[in-house]
Amino acid sequence: MKLGFLIACLPDIALADLLQWAQENQFQALELAAWPVASDRDYQARQIDAAKMTPAEASRVTELFREHDLEISALAYYDNNLHPDLAQREGYHDHLRRVIDTAALLQVGLVGTFVGARPDLSPAENIREIGGVFRGLTAYAADKGVRIMIENCPMENWVRFGFPGNYAFSPELWSALFNEVPSDNFGLNLDPSHLHWLGIDYLRAVREFAPKIFHAHAKDTEILPEGRHHHSIFGTQIDPAPWKSGWWRYRLPGLGEIDWRAFISALQENGYDYVLSIEHEDPVWEGSEEKIKRGLVLGRKHLSPFII
Repeated sequence: MKLGFLIACLPDIALADLLQWAQENQFQALELAAWPVASDRDYQARQIDAAKMTPAEASRVTELFREHDLEISALAYYDNNLHPDLAQREGYHDHLRRVIDTAALLQVGLVGTFVGARPDLSPAENIREIGGVFRGLTAYAADKGVRIMIENCPMENWVRFGFPGNYAFSPELWSALFNEVPSDNFGLNLDPSHLHWLGIDYLRAVREFAPKIFHAHAKDTEILPEGRHHHSIFGTQIDPAPWKSGWWRYRLPGLGEIDWRAFISALQENGYDYVLSIEHEDPVWEGSEEKIKRGLVLGRKHLSPFII
């Protein structure tokens, strides 16, 4: 198993500089963000331009990684692939196909995204529509030798307040999705931080869905008991920033409640031997490039003793 991180936390650093820093700080892989150049999403980056990727540029990027003894664990582009505005949805799909094309040029076998959600449909209708969308996208990816993986963040309040924005946050939904899209190249980018605050046993999830775990995120969760008392598990209802729950927050590995020794052991015991990628969304270690980098190093130091 190798340690890496998702580079979306450092969107303003040139790729060559980022690779140099990652090598100097003992990381072994990077999850390469590939949002559109015009995107205004939070936690996104585009050190590469997937919309304009050429074989020559792909060779340059590949050589940069080789020179720094790093690998690309996956490409990352997370947007609402079920957007109710069909023109906007097709724009997301078009870029996702370009990211898949870029992965093929870079000889990277994984692309991560969200299934998304439509707030005007029932849960069952969402699952059926996801099936229709992703059967086509996974077939496109398979033709390029690429697998699609879904991150399990619920993206609560993303598309409508009180509504999940990504119907891939629980074992029930994973089973339904894999039934709708019965493809060997459709799986999970498993993140235990979401499972923990949702009350799902992340160790059991590893055991039950091991064959579908293509990639794994390392992000921790801290429960805030005072916030839970004040807001309830439904989270804040009147805060100016309603996407903030008020009773939990994401932390770097080792600063929350995830048992990383047990999680990594469960992954290894169930056949996972790929990259564990730190996803930095810790509000304590944000605010400057220096703090973000220090946070990534803290996460690496906590995880390293458990990696074999």
